[in-house]
Amino acid sequence: QVQLVESGGGLVQPGGSLRLSCVASRIIFSINDMGWYRQAPGKQREWVATITSGRNTDYADSVKGRFTISRDNNKNTVYLQMNSLKPEDTAVYYCNTRRNGVWYNEWGQGTQVTVSS
Repeated sequence: QVQLVESGGGLVQPGGSLRLSCVASRIIFSINDMGWYRQAPGKQREWVATITSGRNTDYADSVKGRFTISRDNNKNTVYLQMNSLKPEDTAVYYCNTRRNGVWYNEWGQGTQVTVSS
């Protein structure tokens, strides 16, 4: 069973930055695409960013230009660098893995990001 462990969340002021990490295990990390999702209170989980096994990246319009996804295959870790944070970025952030176009159907515990003054 795939294991995904997110970390790095916290409380930050608007305009601040955070770097999230997600360690994945029980997969061949280097051949899997990785992604970040988030879920704000009272809202559905939404996709944030993807990095493919070939390191191509894609972002939701709401975070484009502010967030950067990256990966370290030696550490089985995917990162999300979040800059210029806004209150509307407040959510629980989750990572996930995709193989052959299909996202894994279970989620880790996520990491809480709160943007507030």
